[in-house]
Amino acid sequence: MLEVGDKIPDFLGLDEEGRELHLSDFAGSKLIVYFYPKDNTPGCTAEACSLRDGMEELVASGYAVIGVSADSIASHKRFKEKQTLNFPLISDADRRLIEAFGAWGEKKMAGRTYMGILRTTFIVGEDGRIERVIKKVNTKDAARQILDNK
Repeated sequence: MLEVGDKIPDFLGLDEEGRELHLSDFAGSKLIVYFYPKDNTPGCTAEACSLRDGMEELVASGYAVIGVSADSIASHKRFKEKQTLNFPLISDADRRLIEAFGAWGEKKMAGRTYMGILRTTFIVGEDGRIERVIKKVNTKDAARQILDNK
C-alpha cells in the first residue's frame, strides 16, 4: 500500500482509448489519481462530474486528473463520452494499480460485507510522491474538497 511520501509507479495503465499512461506524461503537474468503484453509478458519476466541472480551477492550480476503476476500456469510453469527461480514465481490470495504492478492501453495504474498490483520492506532487490522501471523498464536491485542502 502506498502512503504519503511514497513515489508512485511510472506505468499507470491503459486509458479509455487503450493508450498507455505514465506518470512521466504529467511532468510539471501535480496529479490527482482518484479511485472509484464503478462507471455510471450515482456516486461515481457525481464525483467524475465534480472533477470535470472544476477542471479549469484544478488546472489553474497546477493539477492534472486521472480516474481509475476496474471497469473495461470500453466501459470507460462510454462513461467518458456520456458525461463529457475532460480527463483520462484508467482501466485496471487486474487491480494491479488499485491494490498497489491500497484502494482495495473490505466494504459493507445493505448488511453484507464484500471486497471492492475503496473510493480514495491521492494527490501526487510534481516529484511523483504522494502528498495527501483523501479517504472520505465528498462525491458531489470532490474538486472543491481537493482545492480547499491544498
